[in-house]
Amino acid sequence: MNIFRIIQEIEKVDGEVYDRFASRRQAFSSLGSFGKKVALAAVPIAMGTMFKKAYGQSTSGIADVLNYALTLEYLEADFYMQGLAASGAIASENMAFFEDVRDHEVAHVAFLKTAITSLGATPVDKPTFDFSAGGAFPDWNSNPATYLALSQAFEDTGVRAYKGQAANLVASNEVLTAALQIHAVEARHAAIVRRIRGLKGWITNDERGAGMPAPTQAIYDGEAETMQAGVDVPAVSGVAAASVTEAFDEPLPMETVLNVASLFIA
Repeated sequence: MNIFRIIQEIEKVDGEVYDRFASRRQAFSSLGSFGKKVALAAVPIAMGTMFKKAYGQSTSGIADVLNYALTLEYLEADFYMQGLAASGAIASENMAFFEDVRDHEVAHVAFLKTAITSLGATPVDKPTFDFSAGGAFPDWNSNPATYLALSQAFEDTGVRAYKGQAANLVASNEVLTAALQIHAVEARHAAIVRRIRGLKGWITNDERGAGMPAPTQAIYDGEAETMQAGVDVPAVSGVAAASVTEAFDEPLPMETVLNVASLFIA
């Protein structure tokens, strides 16, 4: 495999190819070193990694992921604003906590809209939400137990949703870092809500927890995974499988997240 010939052929159709890696001089220097160090059989894999880094994620692709996250943040921010405005949704002892959560979600919305605009894209409009999910939760804003259950569902979804998109943001260190910072806060929200509801702060196997309606099971499916990066964690650690599932939180595919969110979009 002639690495230099491949790069020169790409240069004919992409004049910015060197800028995607480094300067022209730096690119050829790095490629020369690369060719000496990498075993011939591994060259195709390594080249694939290089080109994925250079071309694998466009700015528009990152904006699409951020708009997806924005839809979820709209949902959460609106849920907490409406809940705090209602007279019977939130028990008095939890008001201060949910005021903090509302402020966090509002900040996330503002950040994502600004980040999307800075990428030259347009933030999606806020949907009209129906937190009764078409009547499935008619007392969502008058029964604190129902409100807490929905909060747990939204926060647990948010945690897995951000994790599911991390690989699609690796092309931008700044955006990936910000997304992970939001992800950590969503995880703290989820843990506290679960504690308020009398559950563990983490998820055991794929159990949705007592009092969670059956339609929320999709949020927890897949959490029972015990193989991590090809490693059988219970086997190598001696820790019980159920505890291992608590130690590793699983990502959630975009399709599943959108299906969950769509239940609450009017």
